[in-house]
Amino acid sequence: MIRLVLSLFVLLATGCAPDPDPDTVRVLAYNIHHGEGMDEALDLERIAAIIRDVDPDFVALQEIDSVVTRTGGVDQAAVLGELTGMTPFFGGFMPYQGGTYGMALLSAWPTRDVTNFRLPNGEEPRSALSLVATSPSSGRQLRIVGIHFYMTQEERLAQAVSLNDHLATDSLPTVLAGDFNSEPGGVVMEYLAENWHIVPKGDDNLTFSSYDPFKEIDFMLLRPRDRFRVVRQYLLDEPVASDHRPLVMDIVLE
Repeated sequence: MIRLVLSLFVLLATGCAPDPDPDTVRVLAYNIHHGEGMDEALDLERIAAIIRDVDPDFVALQEIDSVVTRTGGVDQAAVLGELTGMTPFFGGFMPYQGGTYGMALLSAWPTRDVTNFRLPNGEEPRSALSLVATSPSSGRQLRIVGIHFYMTQEERLAQAVSLNDHLATDSLPTVLAGDFNSEPGGVVMEYLAENWHIVPKGDDNLTFSSYDPFKEIDFMLLRPRDRFRVVRQYLLDEPVASDHRPLVMDIVLE
């Protein structure tokens, strides 16, 4: 009641509506190894259960098959969307075993402007999958970009430069999430740090492998920095479902 009275006072005094409350956003990044776990079981329901437990607003998924023979010819993004109640978007990299190999984004917010931007080729083609989402509570807009850089340092740097150039004129607050196949302090991450805030994980920072972690190659990046307040970022202890650990970030969009 007090907040409502204050809001009405601001509206009457200024003739303008008050700014909406900030939005709390949860993002999950997960390389799911096309759903095949370290027990060699192909199990999308297990991946979906992890996603449901996290209860994210957005998910950036890497190593996704679409109608590929090795994974039973199913559209994995669509299946995960159905199992989680989120809207799926698939970004294909290349033809593979009768279908397409790539990555996906899942969104719980209303979404528009979905693009799959081609990055410079390495041993395998790569792209950046992007969407613009609108907060159902405040109307603020947010861009989510999923990536999976590959393979040599030279190739990954070219992909990072191309992505940066593509987003150079974009003023929307943006989350860049995924498997960078690059470690902190290396050329690729140092280049990205010039324009992005690389969200630190703390002491528990090793993302690969899931069963015996020894390096940090999965990240969440933000820009512009002043549009976000990071609440926390953490890794899940999940050693079986994939060869990467799931990465979760809570942020406030202001």
